[in-house]
Amino acid sequence: MLVSLNWLKNYVDIGKISPEQLAEKVTKSGIEVESVEYIAEKSENVVVGYVQSCEQHPNADKLNLCQVDTGEDTLQIICGAPNIAQGQKVAVAKPGAVLPGNFKIKKVKLRGVESNGMICSLQELGIEEKYVPKDAADGIFVFPDDVTVGESVEPLLNLNDAVLEFELTPNRADCLSMLGVSYEVAALLDQPLQLPSEEVISTEESAEDYINVEIEAKDLNPYYGAFVIKDIEIKDSPLWMKNHLIAAGIRPINNVVDITNFVMLEYGQPLHAFDYDQLESDKIVVRRAAKGETLVTLDEQERTLSEDHLVITNGKKPIALAGVMGGVDTEVNEQTTTVLLEAAYFVSSTVRKAVKDTGLRSESSTRFEKGIDPNRVREAGLRACQLLTQYAGGKVLSNVVESDELDRTEKEIKLVTQEVNKRLGTAVTAEDIATIFRKLRFDYEQNQDEFTVYAPTRRGDITIFEDLLEEIARIYGYDNLPFTLPEGASHAGALTETQQLKRDVKRYLQSAGLMETITYSLTSSSKIDQLISPEIQALDPKPVALSMPMSEDHKYLRLSILPELLTTISYNQARNQTDLFYFELGKIFVSKEEIVTSQPSEQLRVSGALSGKWLDHPWQQEKKEVDFYVVKGIIEGLCDYLKLPVSFKKASIPHTHPGRSAAIIINGKEIGFLGQVHPALQKQNGLKDTYVFDVNMEEVIAEHNAVPSYSQIPKYPSVTRDIAFIMDKQIPAGDVKQTIVDLGAPLVKQVDIFDVYQGENIGGDKKSVAYSLVYQDPEKTLTDEEVEASYTNILNSVNEKYNAFVRS
Repeated sequence: MLVSLNWLKNYVDIGKISPEQLAEKVTKSGIEVESVEYIAEKSENVVVGYVQSCEQHPNADKLNLCQVDTGEDTLQIICGAPNIAQGQKVAVAKPGAVLPGNFKIKKVKLRGVESNGMICSLQELGIEEKYVPKDAADGIFVFPDDVTVGESVEPLLNLNDAVLEFELTPNRADCLSMLGVSYEVAALLDQPLQLPSEEVISTEESAEDYINVEIEAKDLNPYYGAFVIKDIEIKDSPLWMKNHLIAAGIRPINNVVDITNFVMLEYGQPLHAFDYDQLESDKIVVRRAAKGETLVTLDEQERTLSEDHLVITNGKKPIALAGVMGGVDTEVNEQTTTVLLEAAYFVSSTVRKAVKDTGLRSESSTRFEKGIDPNRVREAGLRACQLLTQYAGGKVLSNVVESDELDRTEKEIKLVTQEVNKRLGTAVTAEDIATIFRKLRFDYEQNQDEFTVYAPTRRGDITIFEDLLEEIARIYGYDNLPFTLPEGASHAGALTETQQLKRDVKRYLQSAGLMETITYSLTSSSKIDQLISPEIQALDPKPVALSMPMSEDHKYLRLSILPELLTTISYNQARNQTDLFYFELGKIFVSKEEIVTSQPSEQLRVSGALSGKWLDHPWQQEKKEVDFYVVKGIIEGLCDYLKLPVSFKKASIPHTHPGRSAAIIINGKEIGFLGQVHPALQKQNGLKDTYVFDVNMEEVIAEHNAVPSYSQIPKYPSVTRDIAFIMDKQIPAGDVKQTIVDLGAPLVKQVDIFDVYQGENIGGDKKSVAYSLVYQDPEKTLTDEEVEASYTNILNSVNEKYNAFVRS
């Protein structure tokens, strides 16, 4: 809601308080003011001028030479606006004037002729293009004849106004109107409230002779009032009304449309004006639409309706979609002379349904959806009739034609002072509470400390004691509420073992060079079955679909984190980011039900996707692309960091490269996989070579031992021995490594593979794998004999088990 301070001052005297100070008071009362903006930067020395003459420039076809009376003197000004003409009153920036943007006006020569000032458009005075009336969009603004030559344009064009943008919560629909805001500000400042007059002088002719109202859907439309106004003259609105509409973000159109918009913003009650002569009927029928019935709305789009929609009809066909938008056939136009003015109460749910189905959302529908004041419906219609009489020359026919079954009952709420203080921790008196209700203009009855409060219908959010309690607290001032420290023994907060482990995993992966991401937990039908870990596939999971997805790209709960990580990498690679290393710690959702009747099982996993150069040292001319062993090393490092034994087994995993993928095993259990994304899937996603990993964190947490451990730093030296075995290609090098570890214990502390060779010298079906063994005894220095004995035992055992022999 955009609130113009100049408009607000018509109802409440805000004194000398600045816009920023008022915004702070309103925000502290519970309604957030998102911004304070001024209509335009301050201009200096810009006045109303009268164009005495307007002739073509002697040396230019598109320029005009004007003599302009500014009240004090007559200035010769050259103007290029296409709509400049003799007899107009226009905005004139005199020499020395300063326009928005610090644009200074000087005497200049244009095509050899002197120009002493500038005739200004609204845009040049700082008003945004979207708020400029159509007739002034391509030229200068022309004032009405009743303005005074020589007076400042600042108050005339509302350039000295400030606009507060209220960020309203759904319960404060009352502040979707200037009167609602005025009640709020008057309460905060404890100032009297000046409400507008609704007095209308009617003709002896009765509206009942022109129109009849029938409501077939009274459950959706408990009140409908039809006013008839004759002898309407379609013309421009008064300048003050245009200014208020522009400040509220609405473009002025003509006096009839502007008046309905003005009253909607003033009262919070949407109105609609029909061209009575285009109605082609003497009755209004409000009913549910027929299935497949159509209506061409004011935006010239044909809408197909259903039984869930409420329509206004002329007894034969729809002429408006109730509470949302009128039809093009009965639109007010320049030839309109008689207006049928609608003031109605439509139930929120039916308007909300129509908005959702049609995609039409308007200022009108927004107010109906959130709820309007039943006591302002008829009054808003009367206010519009008053303005149509005054600014459109209309004659209002007596006896509004209406159907009225609207409940205007005020909610009755009881309140006790002691309970208020108990809840708020305050010491307010009954007199304090009575003062707050007086400021809020709530009717009440008081019996010492007990109150019976009648919540006004404009405040539909107040129905129970707690609502009144909130009103007391915010008007009393949240800053004035006392605060206390908790009593009793306090305990410092701490992380659970699982929370700490999750942080440790994140910390390790970040230290390894990966960046954490958070992707959608929802994915599309094309990605739901991609890169699912084998142990999850074994469960035969069924995708869990949302009943009302926001889009097809976010239709299913994910079974793997990796597809969305690949989307993130693809997005960045398309923007020339090449070296990308991401991980995410999040949940997947597993269900075995074709039709989900219970909550899916949530499983915590950590997944990563890496692409690009893992190492790049231009000075040393050293580069290394991410490959299978980089990712394997990250997983090994993570498991070593968590002190978990890990091994890897070659595996064929869907959507991964057939020769570059492996299952991850901890204590005999498969807990995930790693590998390269299949080339076909890489091409489909527009990816360069990308490697991924996916680990079941539920199993990691179960296997992790959270008890701190300590190993003493060895005092004695270690001994390193290297050994290269020639073995069959099919023998996994990891199996041989594990055999060496088992045979060498407890003296062999570390075994690493540091070389693999295949070539003609050892045969096409063989490979040479080199291992480095580190021997160490924490109690003594090892002798050559002890190391040699272990070394020989390993040689013989590996030869016997794998038919592998030492490479000479």
